[in-house]
Amino acid sequence: MKKIFLIFFLIIFNNFSYAEEKIVYLDINYLLSESEVGKYVNSNLKKIADENNKIFKNFEKELKSDEEKLLTQQNILKKEDYEKKISELRNKFKSYQDNKKSKNKELNQLRNNAGNIILKSINEIMNEYSKNNSISLVIQKQSIIIGKSELDVTNDVLELLNKKITKLELK
Repeated sequence: MKKIFLIFFLIIFNNFSYAEEKIVYLDINYLLSESEVGKYVNSNLKKIADENNKIFKNFEKELKSDEEKLLTQQNILKKEDYEKKISELRNKFKSYQDNKKSKNKELNQLRNNAGNIILKSINEIMNEYSKNNSISLVIQKQSIIIGKSELDVTNDVLELLNKKITKLELK
């Protein structure tokens, strides 16, 4: 299998070695985190996550308090009343878990939607950029082991992205 791959690799690169193809690479993660729109989206997502965590911590404190209160009343309450309160506490905890799961799912959906919109903008920019600069192939930087720094077009694309889009409404 390795021999076949090596032969295939040599044939492909032997054919391309004579061509005047321009190949560049791009750091998508850098664009998503360092562009104005990326920073804006990340800060808003962090605010939402922090608000959710604050709500969750308060609810957890309330649940813990209810549990401790119930444990202190264990010997005082009738068995039926005690079982009823335990059932209510379990239902409250299940509701909390469902709410937390739902909020986390919503946050992930917001993150994915925003990321997709930014990636679509980057793709449009790269299409135009590659036409204007006669670029044949654009590779993600994460896929490259070693490459000349002159082939990195991340900063050029970052400038174009910052001009095109600076804010994004999270829906």
